[in-house]
Amino acid sequence: MSRQSVPPGHSGADLPERTRRLLAALIQEYIDRGAPVPSRWLAEHGGFGLSSATVRQILARLEEAGFVWQPHKSAGRVPTDLGYRCYVDLLLEHRHATRSTSAVEARLRQAGSINGVLSNVSHELSRVSHHLGFVLAPTNEVAGFEHIEFVPLEGNRILVLVTAQGQQVCHKVIDIGERVRRSELEQGANYLNREFRGLTLGEVRTTVIERLRQEKVLYDELLSRSLRLASSTLEDMVSHESVFIDGATFLFDDVSDDDSAVPLPTLRALLSMMEEKHRLVRLLSEYLGADGLSVVIGTEHSETDLQPFSLIASTYFDGRQTGTVGVIGPRRMRYSRAIAAVDSVSQAVSRVLVNHTPSPDDNAR
Repeated sequence: MSRQSVPPGHSGADLPERTRRLLAALIQEYIDRGAPVPSRWLAEHGGFGLSSATVRQILARLEEAGFVWQPHKSAGRVPTDLGYRCYVDLLLEHRHATRSTSAVEARLRQAGSINGVLSNVSHELSRVSHHLGFVLAPTNEVAGFEHIEFVPLEGNRILVLVTAQGQQVCHKVIDIGERVRRSELEQGANYLNREFRGLTLGEVRTTVIERLRQEKVLYDELLSRSLRLASSTLEDMVSHESVFIDGATFLFDDVSDDDSAVPLPTLRALLSMMEEKHRLVRLLSEYLGADGLSVVIGTEHSETDLQPFSLIASTYFDGRQTGTVGVIGPRRMRYSRAIAAVDSVSQAVSRVLVNHTPSPDDNAR
């Protein structure tokens, strides 16, 4: 069995309570020191009142079950992913109520826009946890459509501006291959604004696609052009989730040639994934759909590039739909601190966004 594999059918909940607490003490010491933990240290400092021989017997059973392993025969033990899972489950069982989030909320409210709030959230998570902080914002499917505008630019280019509920604005420059009078653009935009009032962006996009298939549009150049401009811009605004990332520099603190740390090639793979944000969004979306707190450890990831890392995430509610906030760090992370940070920040951002007063500075996704 690989030292990082998770054997099927095993659960930390099946372990005797004393054994679970001994394992938790070993993992906490390993997280603090970054070195294998000897049985003698646990016997002398663990507070269990056990002899070194008894501790060795318990550790031998834990190793046989796949919760710990020995890098060398004379060394102490270090946790496997299964051991970390047992430790995290124990933390979650005894998790205290979240402390007041008023200070976090005050810092988040300093942003004047929804996107500004979410950017501050990723920074707040990174600052508190000392890991990579991220926010995965939901799509704009259910945001209310408010206004569309076509602005002629130099040559054959048209600037399309779509405003949605919460003063979210998406803009796109499109070359239509011909010059169009401003009055025709205004007439087309006015028509769309009348037709789509009261719909969500998702409903507008569906309606636009349906109308582009209608025969009438083929014979109405002004209507056809307006619908095509709207369709191209709405596709960008509605279908893509946004991801905000902060704290990549913290990942470099975890790079080492040591077997317990993150190897440099793995870090490069994660940084590449961050640059291709759509790939990171797709990956995170695969297993972060559940409400509440999620912890994914090492080999529990389906993506090989993420298996040297652990991820802690929680959902937030913006008044219409849910998004995800979280941190990514090495398996040897301070889980208690990271879980508390993610938990409190997810609650804080929910309160801030539900009570958010729209600002004209809200920007495009």
